[in-house]
Amino acid sequence: QVRVVESGGGLVQPGGSLRLSCEVSGTSISTYYAGWHRQAPGQRRELVASISSNDNEAYDESVKGRFTISRDSAKKMVHLQMNSLEPEDTAVYYCKVTLDFQSYWGQGTQVTVSS
Repeated sequence: QVRVVESGGGLVQPGGSLRLSCEVSGTSISTYYAGWHRQAPGQRRELVASISSNDNEAYDESVKGRFTISRDSAKKMVHLQMNSLEPEDTAVYYCKVTLDFQSYWGQGTQVTVSS
C-alpha cells in the first residue's frame, strides 16, 4: 500500500526558510511525478511546484525564484526548499505523487509565516 508522508513544516519569520520533505513508501518505483500543493484557510488548493518522472521542474509564478523542488530517488523522497518566505505562503502544504496512473496524497504539513 502506497503511503505519502510530509514533514518539515513549522513557524518561521518573514524572510526565513523551511525545507519540506515528502517520503513515499509501499512502492518499488523510485521516479514518479510529484507535486507540492498548498491550501490556505478559505482558499482552494493550488499547485506550487512539481517534478516530472524525468525531473522536469515547474513552478507557480508566486513562488518562482524562491522555492526549489528536488528528488532523492534512493530514499524515495521529494523535497521543497522554501526561501524568502512571505506571510502569503502560510498554508497547509500537501504532497501528491502519481504512480501507475494513480494519485496519492499525504496528510499535509502546516507552514506559518509570521513575525
